[in-house]
Amino acid sequence: MTELLWGKQPLPSRGPKPAVTLAAIAEVGIRIADAEGLDAVSMQRIAAELPVTKMALYRYVPGKAELVAVMSDLAMGAPPQRPAVPWRTSLYTWAMDLYDGFLLHPWLLQSTIGRRLLGPNELAWMESGISALAGSGLTGGEQFDSILVITSHVRNIAQQSTTFPGATTGLTEDDVNQSLAEILRTEAARFPHLTAALQTLAGSENQGLVFGLHRILDGLERLIQDRG
Repeated sequence: MTELLWGKQPLPSRGPKPAVTLAAIAEVGIRIADAEGLDAVSMQRIAAELPVTKMALYRYVPGKAELVAVMSDLAMGAPPQRPAVPWRTSLYTWAMDLYDGFLLHPWLLQSTIGRRLLGPNELAWMESGISALAGSGLTGGEQFDSILVITSHVRNIAQQSTTFPGATTGLTEDDVNQSLAEILRTEAARFPHLTAALQTLAGSENQGLVFGLHRILDGLERLIQDRG
């Protein structure tokens, strides 16, 4: 798996000349996952879109689990290069870039969880985030945990605001909001605090994302100031 993720696995020296590349196979898998969800990805589907047979694909990748790992790292891509700014601005921008990536490829929320080997792009995202805290006075463990907390918040909001391809309920965001509003109009006495809170709710879909990020960064700022 490590060799696959890092592009160090040599192709067999014998046999016909390779008709495709591992990257081309992963790109087809990404297109399928973006359109139909991760469950729709299979060796059979990918082979149908490439000039190779299903069995020939196994010369490049042992199975779907390994393929999804390569797809995930390729879909994440390298983190955007940003100009040098103070650590708080840097981490805020980093988090918003990560959120945009999850919205672009929602299936990454499923494929990038649990204990697994990490590829070069995912490690580059971690490096980019942690580098913002270099020289902050936080220990290495605290820097790592800071990135973990921010990533968890971003993932949670992205998961709540994303409709996964192939797993839609058939409801739009407007449908859900309208249904909730209708319920609370007749059940306001039962849910008085919820009703009052929603009446003053205003802002974009990212309001929870932005609010949470600032509260996390407030806590880090206080900790860094105390260390200073």
